[in-house]
Amino acid sequence: MWILSTSLISDGIYGIFTVPMKDTSASTNRKARFTYTILESLEAGIELKGTEVKSLRNGQASLVDSFARNEGGELFLYNMHIPPYAFGNRANVEPIRPRKLLLHRSQIRRLTEEVALKRLTLVPLKIYFKNGIAKVELALAKPKKLYDKREDIKKRDSDREIKRRLAEQ
Repeated sequence: MWILSTSLISDGIYGIFTVPMKDTSASTNRKARFTYTILESLEAGIELKGTEVKSLRNGQASLVDSFARNEGGELFLYNMHIPPYAFGNRANVEPIRPRKLLLHRSQIRRLTEEVALKRLTLVPLKIYFKNGIAKVELALAKPKKLYDKREDIKKRDSDREIKRRLAEQ
């Protein structure tokens, strides 16, 4: 999305130019990339109520232990914590409640089939704002075994050691 803005040009004439809006991340789920092998990710809208958007814009959200599940042909996000807005009123909603994810019917059908057949899970990786609208990066993921987690830790440590030695030279 583009924002129209006026600016004083050097000769004193006002002009109109466009500035692109940046996407801002509200919260990320770093634990998900450690716990799961990410097979596919997609963007979904999320239905929010009242002052939840303001809390998200302040960066106050937690995606730890959250997951998505199909109920009645719709996807819902569970265990996502958005604390009440500090300057809100009695219209604040519960911090942990199921939130509806907005996807096309064919996408929902395909995701639920893969979850059921391949024993996968739907995990949110990130919640962010795109053109002023809250979006969730949802991943189709397979749980890692303990030895896979250990291999990732060893690989990460060896990469750090290599970078450190290269920096010393």
